[in-house]
Amino acid sequence: MLLEINPENPEPRKIKRAVEALEAGEVIAYPTDTVYALGCDLFNKKAIDRLYQIKGIDRSHMLSFVCQNLGDVARYAVMHDRVYRVLRQYLPGPYCFILEATREVPRIIQTPRKTVGVRIPKHPVALAIAAELGRPLISSTAARHGETPDPDPSEVDRAFPGLALALDAGAGGTVPTSIVDLSGPEAHVVRVGAGDVTPFE
Repeated sequence: MLLEINPENPEPRKIKRAVEALEAGEVIAYPTDTVYALGCDLFNKKAIDRLYQIKGIDRSHMLSFVCQNLGDVARYAVMHDRVYRVLRQYLPGPYCFILEATREVPRIIQTPRKTVGVRIPKHPVALAIAAELGRPLISSTAARHGETPDPDPSEVDRAFPGLALALDAGAGGTVPTSIVDLSGPEAHVVRVGAGDVTPFE
């Protein structure tokens, strides 16, 4: 189901509707500062299973945490001084940073390396959803593996049967986030995307 939403000043009742779907264990599509994403509730195992199923990916595929602010990030990722300085400089923005996970990360999405990918998108709708939900969303790019993300939310809605809701905030982008691994002693660029990665190379 497609629901139009104001991209700059999202209507609270529409944000509430999206959060009600998340709390009910559903998967939604929503806009970020890069591309449309699929999201679900961090603490709902069935919802996470459903996200993997809807997107058609296996469990080895890492999902990211979409957080409201750095305080949110600090609960689920280890924030050394070096990491904090980088995140403060580059977030909100078009990056996903891989960090050392804390014990707060639910077991279902823990990786063998004990890391977590975190995002704070520079998009009012995504931030409003995370704020209303009161915890991060588990999120993945709204595109099949190896395909370019579709900027049209109605096409996203059509491409992923099983979504409870797709928030239409107008055309999205086609270039996903840059992924930078900060979990080791040196920064490592995993994927070059919308954000400038030259400072990390």
